[in-house]
Amino acid sequence: MAKPIKETPVLYGRDAKRFVNENKEVKKISPEEKSKIRENYNMLRSIASF
Repeated sequence: MAKPIKETPVLYGRDAKRFVNENKEVKKISPEEKSKIRENYNMLRSIASF
């Protein structure tokens, strides 16, 4: 039987400030990077067997 999932801890102080600041900036990727990621995903998906 699986262990129960614990509650997510609350962040305080410097950890909370760092978390907020890191999540304010969303890093955009170029269309070339996006297409390369999609090609790799499709290649892996074609050889995966579940």
